[in-house]
Formats: sequence, structure tokens, C-alpha cells
Amino acid sequence: MNLHQLRFVREAVRQNYNLTDAAKALFTSQPGVSKAIIELEEELGVDIFTRHGKRIRGLTEPGRLVLESVELIMQEIDSLKRIGKEYAAQDSGSFTIATTHTQARYTLPKVVQAFMLKYPKVRLSLLQGNPRQIAEMVQRDQADLAIATESIAGIDGLITLPCYQWEHMVVVPPDHPLLKSKAVSLEEIATYPLITYDAAFAGRSKIDHAFGLRGLKPDVLLEAIDADVIKTYVELGMGIGIIAGMAFDAERDKNLRAIPVGHLFGMNISRVAVKQGAYLRSYIYTFIELLAPTLNRKLVESAMSGTKETYEL
Repeated sequence: MNLHQLRFVREAVRQNYNLTDAAKALFTSQPGVSKAIIELEEELGVDIFTRHGKRIRGLTEPGRLVLESVELIMQEIDSLKRIGKEYAAQDSGSFTIATTHTQARYTLPKVVQAFMLKYPKVRLSLLQGNPRQIAEMVQRDQADLAIATESIAGIDGLITLPCYQWEHMVVVPPDHPLLKSKAVSLEEIATYPLITYDAAFAGRSKIDHAFGLRGLKPDVLLEAIDADVIKTYVELGMGIGIIAGMAFDAERDKNLRAIPVGHLFGMNISRVAVKQGAYLRSYIYTFIELLAPTLNRKLVESAMSGTKETYEL
């Protein structure tokens, strides 16, 4: 048994059981991958994959258990490599953050700037996607941590901790009738064409849920993943927008006005997520604390070790 065989098994699953794609991803040959997997099965005495002819189709029952062990072993190998790299160079290396557009555009710039001033030798990368996608990036070791709203909480294999709270804002042109309302209601909002986030982003589920509880069906004219897009169409007079509070800046958005609506849609919590059992380099702990000062290294390590079950704002 060797590490190459374990890598081939893991990559075969990641590539949806396509050995040609798995071989390409690992820069080797398809026959070599197939032969190594068969040799591992013979050594273990069980079939890891179900087959149709020469093609693998899925995991057998013992294959699922083998894959779980493979993932744990490969995670420990990756941790060993990171430990070696960290102690070889304490203040340099790579760091990949997976996040949504809203976080990348509005929350992270000042944090990233402060981090890069502190660690100028670190190569920082930002990957963007919806919450499900960025969670998978961390699960697959494509990113060191993920930042998004509550929707990344409770995902298997991830440790998530709360960073900060925020509420939605209704954005309208400067002369809009809603600005005269003392306390904007769902019924008032529902009388206008609505421009807001795609269902996978920025607390959209809370927006839909609030309207649903009141039996209202708002006229959602346009859905977007980007608050700047939402604001642009509101400025054109096509409707009113609902965006994350951090996406509105009175100085920058001079052609719009914002109405806080946390009383209608509740408060949202942005969270940071890391892979359970992962080894985090020291500067990653620093970044987390820059993002949320309450999340010091001791607390994060405690959460990752399982000795602290919950931490909420």
C-alpha cells in the first residue's frame, strides 16, 4: 500500500469515477491509475468500486469506508506538509480564501489590506462562489477558509464560527414614497417591483420566508449575485432593491437612499469556516482575528479541537 494508490482512489471519486480525468488531474496515465486501484483492492481483499465492464461506476459499501479512511490519511499528510512549510518560513506561503461576492467586495478589502501589510510575503488568493460552492472548496482543500452567511453553518466536515451581524436594507431613489414611511412594512414593499439577490446568496431565504409567512408574493423583477448590479437597476427606476447592509455606502451611493429592514427580515450572521482537523498556519489565525477580533487563536483552536461546542455573537 502506498500514497499514490490512496491519491488515485480519492481523485477517482472527485472526478465522478472517470479514471481518464483522474489521471489528467494527477498528471499520470489512466492505465497506471487503474492498475494501482486494482492492486490496492487485491491487498485489502475488497472491491472499492462497483464496475460495469472495465469502467468504475461508484463505491461499494466497504469502498465508502475505505474512502473515509483515505480522506483522513491524506488530510494528515497535507497537515504534515503545512507544518514543515510553516516552520521553514513563518511569514510566507500561500493563503486561499473562498467567499461570496458581497463579502469580497464590501467586507474584506480593509481586512485584506491590513493582512497584506502585516504579511507582505504571503500569496493571497480570493475564490468566489455561492455558499455551497465555497464550502466545497474548503472541504476539497482548494481553500483554507470560507466566509459567507449562515448557510455554511452545519455542513459536514466544517467548523464554522460567527464573525459579525448585519441586516438587509431596502434601497430606493432619493424621491421614493417609501422614504416617507415611519416603519416600512412587507405589504408596502410588495407593492413595488423587487430587485434582490439570487436564492443562493445573502440571506435571500429569510426574505422569501418573511413574505411567505404573511401570504405575500412580491413581484421579483430581477435576481442577481452582485449588490452593485441590484443598485444599478434601482438607479434606473426599474424597482426597489433589497441588499445586504454592508453593501450600501452613503458616500458612494449618492443616487440612492437606504432603509434598514432588519425588523422585517431579521438579523443575519456572517461566518468563517475551516475544515475540521485541518492544520492552519499562524497567519491564518491572524487573518481570522483581523476579520473578527473576538475570534482569537485560542478560541478558534478550542472550536477545532471540539472542546468548545458553541460560540455565538
